Amino acid sequence: MPRDTHIASQELYIQPDALKGRGSAWAIPHRFERTERDQFDDGWGTLDQEAREEHLAPRTEIIEEHARRIVSTNQSPDIGFDYSINPYRGCEHGCIYCFARPTHSYLNMSPGLDFETRIVAKVNAAQRLREALSSPSYRPSYLCIGTATDAYQPVERKLGITRQIVEVLAQAQHPFSLVTKSSGVERDLDLLGPMAQRQQVSVYVSVTSLDPELARTLEPRAAAPHRRLQTIRALAEAGVPVGVSVSPLIPFLNEPELERILEAAAEAGARRAFSIPLRLPWEVNPLFQDWLQQHQPHKAARIMARLRDMRGGKDNDPRFGSRMKGEGLWADLMHQRMRKACERLGFGRQRHELDFSQFRAPGLQAGQQSLF
Repeated sequence: MPRDTHIASQELYIQPDALKGRGSAWAIPHRFERTERDQFDDGWGTLDQEAREEHLAPRTEIIEEHARRIVSTNQSPDIGFDYSINPYRGCEHGCIYCFARPTHSYLNMSPGLDFETRIVAKVNAAQRLREALSSPSYRPSYLCIGTATDAYQPVERKLGITRQIVEVLAQAQHPFSLVTKSSGVERDLDLLGPMAQRQQVSVYVSVTSLDPELARTLEPRAAAPHRRLQTIRALAEAGVPVGVSVSPLIPFLNEPELERILEAAAEAGARRAFSIPLRLPWEVNPLFQDWLQQHQPHKAARIMARLRDMRGGKDNDPRFGSRMKGEGLWADLMHQRMRKACERLGFGRQRHELDFSQFRAPGLQAGQQSLF
């Protein structure tokens, strides 16, 4: 829904031109919020001060978290992995469409501006992973890194949490896959290359558009399209099995580029591909529609109408079996285009097979005691 029709409690809207590098200008209240706040003039110039502060681009705040566990178990039949690891909550990339935005609601933060400016870093992730893999009950299976938020977002350059996770997996020879839209993954080629030789890793690079202007507003702090293609090439040349994710597909926005993106990725060395139509769960819906009014007002109505055609007349359809594919004529046409382009370019559609036979529990580090 457009933002002027949204019933908001603690709502802040910063002028978009002051938010260079941010995906949303809207600190949309989350769905669990119970308080309502109104501004008033207290005679001390407070409103004037707040107005000036709202025009300052918010800085990124890193919140350290000591996680109780780091490996999540997948219960969805729509997803082809059993375990997932997300080193960070929130993402600096600021992709307006990110389906993970509503998870900030559970932290009592806004899925809008807070999601991309208040990043929760799981600083003990490697320790928790080592403990999980060392448990006698653990059985290796398909594990994916960065399923919700990007494990190689900008803060990773400073904190290196993902690097530590990959080091534990490499030591344990535990196969994994990862999805990223960041060139930062190239930093870890010294670990990924040897694991690839043992059939223990695969990487998918998300390429949503080849248009740098569209990418800049859609995914403001992610790598530029040409840089992502360079990353695909670097991974392929290092012997790492690499695929491309053309997700999300947004009708009339990046959907017309589908075949061109696949062609560019194939030329760079990608050998597998998948795509998922845009999903708009919870607060993502009003945030995305607000973004459309700001950046694509002439296409907004057509885009939403087509999305509803693919979602049974609704803005979003969360049902298993449908949410990752859509339904109806337009969804079928998109799937046909994807299938035919992949056949023409020689892309595989199934996940890369990994070798679990070499897994060995890493054991606990010195100073940690085991009860077993």
